[in-house]
Amino acid sequence: MTAQNVKKVCVLTGGGDCPGLNATIRSVVKTAIFEYGWEVWGSEDCFDGFIKPDGLAPLTIKDVRGILPRGGTILGTTNRGDPFQYPVKNGHGETEFHDQSQKVIDKAHAMGFHSLILIGGDGTLSIGYKLFQAGLPIIGIPKTIDNDLLATEKTFGFDTAVGTATDAIDKIHTTAESHDRIMVMEVMGRDSGWIALEAGIAGGADIILIPEIPFKIDMVCQKIMDRVHSGRFFSIVVVAEGSAPLGGAQIYREGARKDPYNRLGGIAFTVADMVREKTTMDTRVLVLGHLQRGGSPSAFDRLLGTRFGWAAVHLAAENDFGKMVSLKCSRIESAPLKNAVAHPRLVDPNGEQVLAAKSIGIGFGD
Repeated sequence: MTAQNVKKVCVLTGGGDCPGLNATIRSVVKTAIFEYGWEVWGSEDCFDGFIKPDGLAPLTIKDVRGILPRGGTILGTTNRGDPFQYPVKNGHGETEFHDQSQKVIDKAHAMGFHSLILIGGDGTLSIGYKLFQAGLPIIGIPKTIDNDLLATEKTFGFDTAVGTATDAIDKIHTTAESHDRIMVMEVMGRDSGWIALEAGIAGGADIILIPEIPFKIDMVCQKIMDRVHSGRFFSIVVVAEGSAPLGGAQIYREGARKDPYNRLGGIAFTVADMVREKTTMDTRVLVLGHLQRGGSPSAFDRLLGTRFGWAAVHLAAENDFGKMVSLKCSRIESAPLKNAVAHPRLVDPNGEQVLAAKSIGIGFGD
């Protein structure tokens, strides 16, 4: 193969980190090199690598050795690197947002990249779709612990996060029962409650609160008191961070409303306070936070990331851009990026998993 025929592909990881990113990077690099003989490059901190000097570097087989079981991403990532609204400090030290997308486009062309394989969630892939519309050869790989992307049944990172949350529920059961306490555990989930739902069912939670089902605190407390009257003096409440009471608003961290990234957090403390006031029971809070993003990926996430990376390189070989690889009925397929980022994939309040949970006595505060 001549140098003129060797294609160059660049891989980027954006948004919040999650287990399985390194497995996916490894798969892209190995497939591109072993199967096609291509050059592979990596971009530091997603699109930052195209805007800042020295942010792009070649990736070799040696670079991806030993990273399969590692959490995080060897490329780095950011959820504050939107090139269409890129944060820049002005002369007064204040942050302003400027459109730097043309810099990304020009750098990609100057580097001679045949394709950009973008690994991210809805925010990152929405940016990727805009860049595809502007002429860049984008291929998406879905990752998010929230599992809220359309056009795919699963995103890697989700399985590991659910396992982490389930393990936490298992552990707080013993202390809750020993002290006759109400334990309110907050997990991630801005608009979708997949982690709370699946971990709550798997961990034997008594109440699950998710954004898709606004809750009534009286119903939550009624469920807790029903357990007390039956001789069960403790309860486990799992709440997604984006949950809100019926007619109420989501809870943001102090000062977060002034933050353009709108960081949620605190609903568990609000729920605990209301439960304590209405039931007079001892109530404690556990916020898992970024613990859900860390650690070694599960076997499922390693396998799914590997399959996604392999499929993305094959799309690049076919010049089939503007697509996202996806999992459908256990098969790896692809879907237009436009469809994948149209709106979040939410829990169906009348879906099978919710109905199954209710049938075994789990309350949702509705």
